[in-house]
Amino acid sequence: MTAASFYEKAPKHLVAVDCIIFGFDEGRLKLLVIQRKVAPMAGEWSLVGGFVQSAESTDEAAARVLELTTGLDNIYMNQLHCYGEVARDSGARVISVTYYALIRIKDHDRPLAREHGAHWLELHEIPALIFDHTKMIEDAMAALRNNAQFHPIGFELLPEKFTLSQLRCLYEEIYQKTLDKRNFRKKILSLDVMEKLEEKDKTSSKKGAHLYRFDPKKYDALKHKGLVFEI
Repeated sequence: MTAASFYEKAPKHLVAVDCIIFGFDEGRLKLLVIQRKVAPMAGEWSLVGGFVQSAESTDEAAARVLELTTGLDNIYMNQLHCYGEVARDSGARVISVTYYALIRIKDHDRPLAREHGAHWLELHEIPALIFDHTKMIEDAMAALRNNAQFHPIGFELLPEKFTLSQLRCLYEEIYQKTLDKRNFRKKILSLDVMEKLEEKDKTSSKKGAHLYRFDPKKYDALKHKGLVFEI
């Protein structure tokens, strides 16, 4: 008896992956969306997604679908959730596994993404999406905020040298709310994972704002220790 024959009478379902790719650029958190090219709901807005092939894992499928659809590659994605409501996809019985990532758009943006109809849109610009993709985004945002609470993820999205205002702006985008400047400064500096530089950013004022640089050794130590960064 072959391995396949053990499950010969078992129901067969399609398995898909959907990629929720957040990008940070010029002080704004954005999401990568695409206009669907196949039925059902061709032409409607969608997350980047596709079906898992028989010879690949869901991780491999997510990486393949993302690169094939947008040209984006070498992006580390975290598996988020499995969506299996019976009627979630009007085309067939489809179970979807979602992946999410947070990247610097300037580091990864490719013309191929635009050629395939993919767009970086700010969160308030996201149109109505197909199926349960809006729910997927809501869950990804919740995971992102939870991650930001326990890990200083902002440093991975900013330039090597940055101001506290730039860092605060990132967290305001993640939490979608205005943060008190003094309170944020006090909390972020208490983590002691940054080095204050003599250089200043004078793009917004003559006086300028001090630049900071992330200290990777202190960050690694903090990751092992754990933290709670309450906004």
